[in-house]
Amino acid sequence: MEKLNETIASVGPLDEAAMQATRERQDQLTKPQGSLGVLEELSVQLAGIQGRPLPIIKKKTIIVMAGDHGVCAEGVSAFPQEVTPQMVANFAHGGAGINVLARHSGCEVRVVDVGVAAPIEVPGVIGKKVRPGTANIAAGPAMSQEEAVAAIETGIEVARAELADGASLLGTGDMGIGNTTPSSAILTVFSAAGPEVAIGRGTGIGDEALAKKTEVIKRAIEVNRPDPADALDVLAKVGGLEIGGLAGVILAAAAGRVPVVIDGFISGAAAMIAAGLCPECKNFMIASHVSVEPGHRLMLEKLGLKPMLFMDMRLGEGTGAALAASLVEAAARVLSEMATFAEAGVAEKNEDSHSR
Repeated sequence: MEKLNETIASVGPLDEAAMQATRERQDQLTKPQGSLGVLEELSVQLAGIQGRPLPIIKKKTIIVMAGDHGVCAEGVSAFPQEVTPQMVANFAHGGAGINVLARHSGCEVRVVDVGVAAPIEVPGVIGKKVRPGTANIAAGPAMSQEEAVAAIETGIEVARAELADGASLLGTGDMGIGNTTPSSAILTVFSAAGPEVAIGRGTGIGDEALAKKTEVIKRAIEVNRPDPADALDVLAKVGGLEIGGLAGVILAAAAGRVPVVIDGFISGAAAMIAAGLCPECKNFMIASHVSVEPGHRLMLEKLGLKPMLFMDMRLGEGTGAALAASLVEAAARVLSEMATFAEAGVAEKNEDSHSR
């Protein structure tokens, strides 16, 4: 718990002076004010995070946390649990969607076994197993509070190592068959919305399985009674190990004053846990995209985040974060590399003119 408390205590506010200096530079660049929209907003946020008017994005790393879920015994997923270790190996070998998109956007990928049920002995996978999968949340808590803390602190350790190695942007990714069920449960608890609002089809389940999934989540909340005012209690009772690990990544990024790009629905659940533990860390989050999972929009609204991409994606793995990472870098590059009106010798807008 010491590492977690220390990390939370290290999260500070955004640098307002740097943000104001960035706004002023944006208004001097050779373009109509505000014409680059979200890219301009991102550059200001990056300045506040890094504490300098000209933020720099160099090394970009996606951290993929993997874990299994005992609730799969309830038949909530279209895929068997054996897919989790198989996909972890696929990540390590560079053959998954996240690997392709990370290569495209210049991101490195780190794969972490924080709670896969099967033994993982694959070169390139960081072994940090807290326990071999969670328990069935429909029958009792997913894990103990100590295990929940260990999962979060695992994410903190991995993220700190990446920051020490020069990462200036982190992205979140996940792998774990059945993990939309705990993510939906987390959203239901924090939003006080009915589970029907928070629950989607995950990997593509049919109507009967969707009804079962809804019933399972209702049962999990009734059995465990997670306290929405205590994010650690929510994680331990109805969460997942990879969700805890990603919450730790987010907290460590905020403490290290590095932007963290949030992927989809599972990462959104982790962001809700992180924000519950440390509301200030929301200032360091960047929403990559909005997932097809119906509850993801509600998650982003609760977090106060505006997604950049609308592409009907629902793969997870960090795929949305990888795509968005290049846009974050673009925001920084436009700010630092575009000439000002004075530098380029271009006439500025005539305030007395009514023409475009």
